[in-house]
Amino acid sequence: MGAYIRERLFGDDTAPRKRRGNSPLKDHEALGRVLGALGRSRLSSNLNQLAKAVNTGSLPVTPETEADLRQACRDVAEMRADLLRALGKSPGDGP
Repeated sequence: MGAYIRERLFGDDTAPRKRRGNSPLKDHEALGRVLGALGRSRLSSNLNQLAKAVNTGSLPVTPETEADLRQACRDVAEMRADLLRALGKSPGDGP
């Protein structure tokens, strides 16, 4: 439909649309690591439990809790870097 409309509006001189490849992936191994880590983790459940505990004020702040949270942040940062590499981006790119 889009090609027909372009042809009717602009005639035969219109350049064909550029098509992207089927997969933006650059590093399938990095994507596999991320998906494997997400599959092994209970990340969504754990984040939900943490949010609930924070909202109710029942999250005990112990050295162990702090260490676990810091490790979780490192794990998420590592997954982000792997995901960016899988998409052909540098971990330093973007926000």
